[in-house]
Amino acid sequence: MSTLTPSSPVRSFLAHPVAGRVLRGIIAAGGGTEEALAPALGLPLDKLVEMSGGRFPAEVVGLLVGVAETGVIPEGVPTVEAAPAVAAAGPAVDLGVEIGSPQPWAEVLTGGRFAGQTVVVTGAAGGIGKAVAARIVGEGGRVVGIDVSAEKLSATAAELGAGFSALAADITAPETAAAVLAAAGERVDALANVAGVMDDDAAPHEIDDTIWARCLSVNVDGPMRLMRAVLPGMLAAGEGRIVNVVSEAGLRGSAAGAAYTTSKHALVGLTKSAAFQYAGTGVRINALAPGAVATGIHVPEGAPYGSSRTAGMRVAIPGIATAEELAASITFLLSRDSVNINGAVVASDGGWSAA
Repeated sequence: MSTLTPSSPVRSFLAHPVAGRVLRGIIAAGGGTEEALAPALGLPLDKLVEMSGGRFPAEVVGLLVGVAETGVIPEGVPTVEAAPAVAAAGPAVDLGVEIGSPQPWAEVLTGGRFAGQTVVVTGAAGGIGKAVAARIVGEGGRVVGIDVSAEKLSATAAELGAGFSALAADITAPETAAAVLAAAGERVDALANVAGVMDDDAAPHEIDDTIWARCLSVNVDGPMRLMRAVLPGMLAAGEGRIVNVVSEAGLRGSAAGAAYTTSKHALVGLTKSAAFQYAGTGVRINALAPGAVATGIHVPEGAPYGSSRTAGMRVAIPGIATAEELAASITFLLSRDSVNINGAVVASDGGWSAA
């Protein structure tokens, strides 16, 4: 009997003698390649549905689990006759030690870590922002969650309960900062600038003015305005933490297009400047740089030249993280436990930036 479930990693389905044939067949039928799937090998199969934008339908998960369970491939289902994929990142090397499969991570909450604290989280209706909000609420804090999608934000509020206060707003609007302070009340203990938008991988000669302006507005202007709003209260209290989510594109030039990369480098600069300006006040500002994350963020259709260049670099991504894994890193920086960290740009990318 198969032990594969929707939460089993992609590599396990590829290694299954029957389900692997089907998964490879589905990838090939969709015009994809197994090599392009390499960064997702450690990702739960059902996360592919969330991150694929409809290219990997939910029905396929049930199909693959059923095939693994029964060993029977339904008529009409595409298959590829191939040996099971090797889960390692490169050729086998005899290290003289036995190397097992990576152990799955499970979120473990730290009870009371945010008790009595109010944390503002942008992009809170889904993805990393929602995972950050959920963890803070689970650890005793109160979250003021901001998002442009009122409908999704309402669903998140219903899910997270009394510890979550929803504020449907556009962080690029000048009036949003005042609304955040009003919703938070007397004090904001921490701010997580998570919300962001992607570009279309365009190289400079392909840049669309609308996409350029949107990336700079959402990814830089919005975080700056919220920082400007909450900092006076933090300075008066003698304590506060700000975390700006900057992305791998804030560390290198090959992770995205020119607009997104420029915006994230700018946010790194804002983070470091602010950390220096307020060092010694009790207010600490850090950045978190995720690699590939399964969040379902909208990605515009790729610009022809730029996307052809970045595609070649993405095969080196060591894996795709879940939003909850990123939330574990972000909430540590938001908490008082990060007491001696200020002005850091922490890569939470599975080692991508180390390559």
